Amino acid sequence: MTDTGASKTIAVRSPGEAAELAGRLCDEPEEYAGLPPIPVLCHEPGAAALDRREAFREVYGAIADRVGEPTLYGGSAQGPNVRWRDDGNLVLLSGDLFGVRLSVHHTELLEEEEYRSFAWGAVSSPAGHPDFDLLPYSWQLYRSGPGERPLARSDALLAGCWEHLEIALELMLGAWTEQLPVQLPGDWAGFTVLSGRDPGRELVVSYSPDEGLSVAVDDRDTEQGPGRERQMRGRGWQARDRGWWQSVFHEVFENAPRLAARLTVTELRARGAVSPDDLVVRDAGVSDRGELWLPGLGIRMA
Repeated sequence: MTDTGASKTIAVRSPGEAAELAGRLCDEPEEYAGLPPIPVLCHEPGAAALDRREAFREVYGAIADRVGEPTLYGGSAQGPNVRWRDDGNLVLLSGDLFGVRLSVHHTELLEEEEYRSFAWGAVSSPAGHPDFDLLPYSWQLYRSGPGERPLARSDALLAGCWEHLEIALELMLGAWTEQLPVQLPGDWAGFTVLSGRDPGRELVVSYSPDEGLSVAVDDRDTEQGPGRERQMRGRGWQARDRGWWQSVFHEVFENAPRLAARLTVTELRARGAVSPDDLVVRDAGVSDRGELWLPGLGIRMA
């Protein structure tokens, strides 16, 4: 590291050096506040999501070994977004298609700026461009780890039409397949979608390290037979088990998030939902531990 007055040039060449930098940012945040984000990992051009995931794993593991588990796990449509925070300062490990960076911020300033990105687009107009890919984070998990929990906020970007909802779902599920296995190895994640037009029926979207993405819907109140099977398979369902139809989309396929999102929207519309305003999400969680927030899902959370 070269210090030239107010400016610093910091080069990181290995996971170990990234971990040492993270330690300095956590221990001496005021010394590094205001610096541009510092690259700690560069991805190969055109790297696939699973390749980016594996490249991130070594760097993230070294940093977590050095500074401890984060306050907030999470990520955006662009890449991982992991935070070690208290009410004064926030160390951010963030990534995108090109690489991963470390930075330190004054907590209130950064979070207020991020909250405005949700507030300005509180409802995504059907006529406008959905900005789910631009959100600072689409999911966050708090597990009472080191640091301080942020104040509860109701910020979210809600989908204004079915097309936008399908985009939001695809982006968030893609983020899960890339980010969950590194940040929370071995854990599953999921949520339940309910429609006011079809009360009581559960549609469950989930991710597990063994299966990848899956979607399931309760169909126990419908008479089954060849006609019903043709209808459900025509929508994209793969198998029926104890009254539930289920489809599994293994993460080795790049289009798995898109297929899972499309099936979810197709089924909700087939069950009578008129718009995403009819929907609500409940029972969101990661292995039933901690508080999971999904501000980039496009659906209100109960």
